[in-house]
Amino acid sequence: MEDFRVGSVVLGEVTGIESYGIFVKLNNGYSGLVHISEITEKFVKDVNNYAKIGEEIYVEIKNIDSENKKCILSVKGLNYRIDDNKLVKESVRGFTPLKQHLPLWIEDKYKEIHKQEE
Repeated sequence: MEDFRVGSVVLGEVTGIESYGIFVKLNNGYSGLVHISEITEKFVKDVNNYAKIGEEIYVEIKNIDSENKKCILSVKGLNYRIDDNKLVKESVRGFTPLKQHLPLWIEDKYKEIHKQEE
């Protein structure tokens, strides 16, 4: 199962496209919106140039509403599209996702160590 929390990059399927963004279906019954402002730093004239209905794309989870199973999503800074060989191209973000998760991993390890000491 994919890591499903804020900051995670997960695979989803494009289910709709509107002038204001891209609707994406995620695992576990969740869905979300990539608002036009979260597609790229550049001006977006036509959202249809960035995704197609039925296409699988990678999205970053920015916010999760567990009660309604809705997410705020982003593809800004991600190489979110899958090429014809179904491989993900190298991310332009480099090691940023690892750096973002490092404090959480360190905290988890500290908790694990302290439990063992008790």
